[in-house]
Amino acid sequence: MSGQETGSRDRVLKLESFEKLVEETVASLPQEFKVRLKNIAILVEMRASPEILRSLGMTHPNQLLGLFHGVPYRHQGPISGNLPPVVISVYQEPIENISRSEEEMRDRIRDVVIHEIAHYFGFDDDYLKQIEEKD
Repeated sequence: MSGQETGSRDRVLKLESFEKLVEETVASLPQEFKVRLKNIAILVEMRASPEILRSLGMTHPNQLLGLFHGVPYRHQGPISGNLPPVVISVYQEPIENISRSEEEMRDRIRDVVIHEIAHYFGFDDDYLKQIEEKD
């Protein structure tokens, strides 16, 4: 087995562990929110693409921890079943890079997942910043 194969295997195990933390976060959400999460996929990706970063006016991959793609819940209607699924991307590498411990990583994952799900429910960044500043 070459060194490259070993690194790839380590990354897969690490990815699985990270995905498990994301799954635990979603499982811990209050039931009244979970039952409204329809036609949604929460994906772990290593980092945002350069194109996504540019489109958001960002230059460094650590600036973006997660991203909501899709039609918010409150704008969905009777034909929503014909829409592609909403996707929430959680970016593993930036979260790991800015976290000093596993506990801090868990907290950041939770913050990112909740923030992106809030977008799903129709809240914009300005409103979410106001809420976060109150905490």
